Amino acid sequence: MSEAQTVTDESTAASDLTAFQQNILTILAEEPMYGLAIKRELEAYYGSEVNHGRLYPNLDDLVDLGLVEKSELDKRTNQYELTDEGHDVVLGQIEWVLDRFVTDETRGDEVRELLE
Repeated sequence: MSEAQTVTDESTAASDLTAFQQNILTILAEEPMYGLAIKRELEAYYGSEVNHGRLYPNLDDLVDLGLVEKSELDKRTNQYELTDEGHDVVLGQIEWVLDRFVTDETRGDEVRELLE
């Protein structure tokens, strides 16, 4: 695998993935995208260029793990879409972060304000 640790059981959790791979899943949670659109979103988030040699092997790993589905838009362009398992991984990561971040009512209010 490119950046991820070796996954030995059949179920993948966010903890089995790199932050880069988690960010790809988060981007795809919005809508299916082609590779260049994912690259642009990552570059906007990181504020620096994302190398094709880093992006596409990680996308392939996520496909191999069953978290992302790859389909062909045309002969040169592939589209990537979050699978149900990928959705569950993103949701599990959000739950894990919120469980640790929301330690009191003030923090709960901060999160509720973000959602409005």
